Amino acid sequence: MSRKMITVDGCTACAHVVHATNEIITIYPITPSSPIAEICDAKSAAGQVNIWSSVPKVSQMQSEAGVAGAVHGSLTTGALATTISCSQGLLLLLPNMFKIAGELAPTVFHITARSLACQGLSIFGDHSDVMTARSTGFAMLCSKNVQEAMDFALIAQASALESRIPFMHFFDGFRTSHEVQKIEEVSFDDMRAMIDYELVIAHRKRGLTPDNPNIRGTSQNPDVYFQGRETVNKYYHATPAIVQKAMDKFAKITGRQYKLFEYSGAPNAERVIIIMGSAGETVLNTIQNLNAKGEKLGLVQVRLYRPFDVAAFADSLPASVKAIAALDRTKEPGAIGEPLYLDVRTAIGEAMDKGIAKFKDYPVVVGGRYGLGSKDFTPAMVKAVFDNITQNKPKNHFTIGINDDVTGTSLAYDESFTIEGKGAYRALFYGLGADGTVGANKNTIKIIGSETDNYAQGYFMYDSKKSGSTTVSHLRFGKDKILNPYLVSKADFIACHNPSFLEKFDMLSSAEEGATFLLTTSHNKDEVWDSLPIEVQEQLIAKKMKFYIINAIALAEEIGLGSRINTIMQTAFFVISGIIPKEEAIEAIKAELKKTYIKKGEDVVKMNYASVDKALQNIVEVKVPDKITSKIRMRPPVPEDAPDFVKKVTAKMVANKGDSLPVSAIPADGTWPTGTTQYEKRNIGVHIPEWEPDACIQCGQCSFVCPHATIRIKAYDSASLKGAPQNFKSVDATGKELKGLKFTVQVAPEDCTGCGSCVFNCPGQKKDAQGNKIPGVKAINMKLQEPLRQIEAENYAFFLNLPETDTSRFNANSVKGSQFVKPLFEYHSACPGCGETPYIKLLTQLFGDRLIIANATGCSSIYGGNLPTTPYTKRADGRGPTWSNSLFEDTAEFGLGMRLTVDKFHSQAVELLDKLAKAPGYADAKELFESLKNADQSTQEGIDKQRVRVEELKKRLSKDAAPDAKNLLSLADYLVKKSVWSIGGDGWGYDIGYGGVDHVLASGENIKLLIMDTEVYSNTGGQMSKATPLGAIAQFAAGGKRTPKKNIGLMIATYGKVYVAQIAFGANLAQTVRAITEAEAYNGPALIVAYSVCIAHGIDMSRGIEQQKNAVASGYWPLYRYNPQLEAQGKSPLVLDSKDPSVPFEEYAYHENRYRALKASNPEVAAALMKQAEAEIQRRWKLLKHQAAWSPAQSQ
Repeated sequence: MSRKMITVDGCTACAHVVHATNEIITIYPITPSSPIAEICDAKSAAGQVNIWSSVPKVSQMQSEAGVAGAVHGSLTTGALATTISCSQGLLLLLPNMFKIAGELAPTVFHITARSLACQGLSIFGDHSDVMTARSTGFAMLCSKNVQEAMDFALIAQASALESRIPFMHFFDGFRTSHEVQKIEEVSFDDMRAMIDYELVIAHRKRGLTPDNPNIRGTSQNPDVYFQGRETVNKYYHATPAIVQKAMDKFAKITGRQYKLFEYSGAPNAERVIIIMGSAGETVLNTIQNLNAKGEKLGLVQVRLYRPFDVAAFADSLPASVKAIAALDRTKEPGAIGEPLYLDVRTAIGEAMDKGIAKFKDYPVVVGGRYGLGSKDFTPAMVKAVFDNITQNKPKNHFTIGINDDVTGTSLAYDESFTIEGKGAYRALFYGLGADGTVGANKNTIKIIGSETDNYAQGYFMYDSKKSGSTTVSHLRFGKDKILNPYLVSKADFIACHNPSFLEKFDMLSSAEEGATFLLTTSHNKDEVWDSLPIEVQEQLIAKKMKFYIINAIALAEEIGLGSRINTIMQTAFFVISGIIPKEEAIEAIKAELKKTYIKKGEDVVKMNYASVDKALQNIVEVKVPDKITSKIRMRPPVPEDAPDFVKKVTAKMVANKGDSLPVSAIPADGTWPTGTTQYEKRNIGVHIPEWEPDACIQCGQCSFVCPHATIRIKAYDSASLKGAPQNFKSVDATGKELKGLKFTVQVAPEDCTGCGSCVFNCPGQKKDAQGNKIPGVKAINMKLQEPLRQIEAENYAFFLNLPETDTSRFNANSVKGSQFVKPLFEYHSACPGCGETPYIKLLTQLFGDRLIIANATGCSSIYGGNLPTTPYTKRADGRGPTWSNSLFEDTAEFGLGMRLTVDKFHSQAVELLDKLAKAPGYADAKELFESLKNADQSTQEGIDKQRVRVEELKKRLSKDAAPDAKNLLSLADYLVKKSVWSIGGDGWGYDIGYGGVDHVLASGENIKLLIMDTEVYSNTGGQMSKATPLGAIAQFAAGGKRTPKKNIGLMIATYGKVYVAQIAFGANLAQTVRAITEAEAYNGPALIVAYSVCIAHGIDMSRGIEQQKNAVASGYWPLYRYNPQLEAQGKSPLVLDSKDPSVPFEEYAYHENRYRALKASNPEVAAALMKQAEAEIQRRWKLLKHQAAWSPAQSQ
């Protein structure tokens, strides 16, 4: 009987078994494991049952530490319970994992193995996390591909129940978790056949219950603890045989046979690689190729790593082996070697001692590291490893895949070596994060996998930024199984979904001869050839390529899809490639579109159907000429005037050539320069704003609301216009403070993302000669970027060189005045229209010259500190924000540590001033010293004056070699006020970091916290947090959230000594500025809770400001400031800055897909939740008004 074939990624494959074989699934979001949890939540929300016909209970906790406790509790009371995690999340599980293993509680934790944050954060895959957990007592079973991710989830569950040993089932993050493959589905009948229900009952009976009371988790003394640890030995000794028995049983059911240690290769192999995870397939494919040419090579794929069965391992090695390379996908600094290498050496020694080894002589054994942080591992690298162990004295403790020019660990390899033949069709798609390219290609893989007999593979390269960054989809299709877990290096089809990539990335170097190139472009058939860079024309001609174009961007806009060109380009691919007959392909595409978009409504589905039809009509083949005619060259990655580090290091990463950077180029301690986004010039905005000076009212709001600091204002002396470009625009500045100056609004055309927020918010209206408003024409208007790019780039360069606006001519603590201050946070990679970044930008404008930021892991740490370029920058005098990210959960504490340092250094400096004041050599400095100690630093002017005094002090100290003088010289800058802010999203502030938030705010220290509330875990894909509103759909809340939003601001206000404000810049710009400046001025802890629109809300991000206004008008997001200083003045400390609710909540809510989707799928539940939400809003508003009406006199 043929088995059901499905096309899925590793997470989906694993989730199929996880949901079917558990009763309780407790979750917390973390990349890249979150999809498993999301799928399980969606299944339970839809009423899908497990193999025992019961719907598993899926619950989200506030952190992985909370998950660990909850799972432990469920196991202790007899349930089949599980969780999904990786990386830092797995580290938070560790304490409970020791307990779970110590209590012999059978469970399977499913881990998408990922890097740990060390010198920097990496969300990508290696084995650092699972290796850190190897001493917990959990068995460790490793899958190498998507099929095994499903199979081993089941084998682990069966083995755990029989052995009573808990399991970590792990597979490579991204490489396996997000790779899409065509596999055989394990059926519910298969699962029932694998799992002995008597063992489930036995586990349940061991659960603690008052009906048969026992005690567990005792405190043990030295007399028995040691013996207690040894009681578990027999269970671990039995486990390998139990796992092999489960594998054998599985083989009888499905036909797929697995072993604990799987040997592949020549039976008489002399050289063997030992490895875990997806890289094993790369090794296997390579040895098959090389053995066919006469080599004698082998592979041992490690499946069960813990408990490590020495006998099974020894039996897997051929008697002929002479040299072994054990490859680890992790690094343990200071260790003799990495874990697998050490285990292999020890196991071989023990096997020889016991006489169970097939070989007589101890083979040469070396260890190496590969693939950290998802570094690609290719056949060329495998060959280099085998070549190394051919040597009489092979290099040990080597690295492969990098150039270690510092300690010389790396092996050289021939990058041109390949084993890919003609059996598979290979394609590359270059897209922009959030343009739908990745999603469309996942659908493409599913279509080919389901509609044909072909096997299919898809892997998707994107960086931590996700939205707005470059994505590259690597697709393979063929008649044979595709086991190539590495990137496509030579492609038959290449598609470019953003025309700006042509000048930045060498895409066609990966093209096979005769390959096809598909480009989206606004140029027609006759114009497009001359629009291509010379380098592109050269390769099209030399490689005899076919060339097609389509104006996908214009078509998508015409249909109403905005920038989402994915369906158009997907259709073009199927039509051009001919992999499936056109009619079948169109039918299949539309079927997948309905599945994908029906939850967003029929209108969205129809628009996507229309895009398919439009694509069919607009694909154009361009005959490739035989000569180069272009005058354009690809741009260098960064300008020539960039600093040396940027040119030598950053430029390589910008050009997607970071893999070639040697170790010596990388900062050893993770410290990178700031202000490098200015050199990147992403050019991703299809449309950008253009200024109409005669319609401008000079309010500065366009600059204020710009998420990316790409539209700015200046007022300056007219003399500065000398040498201005011909098209540079300026008008007379308005307002008495700026009288006599010129004024300019200027856009950065190559940095603008084209979100349109500025235009939507612009109050200026263009008028005709009769003074009538011209409909749709404002003081700034969106225009195509390409025709404006060169002109506005020259204008912007001139604008940046204009003098900064004289600070004496404006109030920096006002809406307009703040925008005359250069933003020190610019051109970042957040989503177009991001609702968080205007707040951060404003912080840098108000006090960026003295700002220290502790940033929670999340969106703000990714767009704030993700390589290759960093957006925090400096003033002309070199001062600017300094920034660091520690972890997700500890940001409040991290910032407090910074605050304590600043305060301690300040107090030490004052102490040293007092000490030196008594020294004869400083008798004349008494006035200076007193001024330094007592300076008024409540204003920018006061801070600037203090800096002058500090410079005077430093000059004096630099001539004094005495220890106290040298000490004070190192601390002198701390006599200038510093501003310390912990910032992050609601996942941090409301959930995982809330304990720290609460404690730090209760400490009384002068620390400021900014929670940018997107109401979901935005960075990991939009999962529910305690900030998620009642009635909204989110990941982990597929059926709509049933509980109200946490009212964190008023909770913290109960301390009475914390400044608290709730703000929404789009609803009230002035209140936002006032709240932040008051928080900074308050001598104590402060919390700002800032409403932040997000793409996860399902809105038109250009209209995010409208949603902020609606949120406030409905009463859902009241604006207020709680200032403890007012109570001391006899006033109510709570000041309401918004009016009574004036619109129904649903008028706000149903502008967002997170509410509309529930209404479409379950209107009765949506209506009930909407009613509850409205009642909750009214209740909270009345409570807030009551508190605002209170005065201290009432309590006397």
